[in-house]
Amino acid sequence: MPHAQLTLISHPLCPFVQRAAIVLMEKHVPFDRINIDLAARPDWFLALSPSGKVPLLGVVLEDSTHATLFESTAICEYLNETQDGASLYSDDALSRAQQRAWAEFGVAALSDAWQFLNAKDLEMADSKKTAFRDKLHQLESKLDQGPYFSGSLFSMVDAVFAPIFRYFDLLSPVVSQPIFNDLPRVSAWRSSLADRPSVMSAVGEDYANRLQQHLANQQSLLSGSIRNDLLAGLSR
Repeated sequence: MPHAQLTLISHPLCPFVQRAAIVLMEKHVPFDRINIDLAARPDWFLALSPSGKVPLLGVVLEDSTHATLFESTAICEYLNETQDGASLYSDDALSRAQQRAWAEFGVAALSDAWQFLNAKDLEMADSKKTAFRDKLHQLESKLDQGPYFSGSLFSMVDAVFAPIFRYFDLLSPVVSQPIFNDLPRVSAWRSSLADRPSVMSAVGEDYANRLQQHLANQQSLLSGSIRNDLLAGLSR
C-alpha cells in the first residue's frame, strides 16, 4: 500500500523512534523526519500525541486521507503490514507470537539498560547491570545460529534490540565488555546488528555527543564513559 507521504516525529536519542526508523529503512520506505525537543514540546505535537511521547508517524494516503499514529509498536506493525518488502515477522503463527513476546521482553531489557546508563550511584548501577545481564543470559539460551534473532532473517525482535545494544557499542569497552562476557551468541548478535545499514542509519552522526551530554546532565556515573573516538566524530 503506497503512501503519498510518511513523516516520523522523532527525538534524536529515543530508542523507540529508532525502532520505527529501522523498520522504515528495512522496508525501503522514503520518509521525512522531524525532531522535537521533549523538554519543550511544541503545542502542535501535544495536539497530535495523546501520550506526549515520540514516535509519531504522520500518514498521508494517496486519496489525501490524513492520520497520525502513536506508540512505536503500533507504528511498526502498521508499516510491516502495509509496506512492500519482506515481513519482519514469521509466516508461522506460533513463531510470530514468540517473536512478538520476545519483542515485548526487549522493553524490559531496555528499561534495565537505560536505568544502568543513568544511574547516579553504584548500588543502582550494579542492580540494573545485574538485571540486564540476567536478561542477556535468557537471550543467550534462546539464540541459535544467527546472525539475527530468528536466524538468517532480520526480524522485529532485531529492530527492538538494536537500539539497546547501541548504548553499549558507544561505551568504553572497560564498562561494556564485562556485561557481555561469557555470552558469545548475544555478543555475535550484537555485532551483526551494529553492522546492519538500517541500524547504523537510524540515528544521526551526533548521536554519541548527544548521549554524552544527556548523561552529563543527569549526573550519571557513566557520563565520562562514551568512547572518545566517537565523540571526536570518527566512524565506528
